[in-house]
Amino acid sequence: MRFPVTEKKNDALAGAMKRLGIREADLRETFVRSGGPGGQNVNKVSTCVVLKHIPTGLSVRCQQERSQAMNRFLARSILLKKLDARIRGRESAEAHRIAKIKRQKRKRSKRAKDKMLDAKKKQGQKKTLRRTVGPEES
Repeated sequence: MRFPVTEKKNDALAGAMKRLGIREADLRETFVRSGGPGGQNVNKVSTCVVLKHIPTGLSVRCQQERSQAMNRFLARSILLKKLDARIRGRESAEAHRIAKIKRQKRKRSKRAKDKMLDAKKKQGQKKTLRRTVGPEES
């Protein structure tokens, strides 16, 4: 299936679907009217795509673009990301990203905080020793 994107993106989508073992026959696609910005086109044409992967029951709704064809492409890519995260679990890219954010937000231990403050204090002392002595300070 071809979408209105570059050949490279079409091939990447097809490759990802093949790698995950997803066939077009496994997908049920329905179109509904979307809302929000987009004017008369959005109100009259069913541009919102609801894509369901029948074997897993996973469903995705996409109305990011004004064109139905672009939304079909985007819905497939979103569905592939979700299926990949479900299949690969902890080793998926999304799981790595979430784990990294959790590590960054985690509270520092008392020892780590003390080490950091000690290093800052030493750096401040070095800087005070580097200051030039002016005529009023001597």
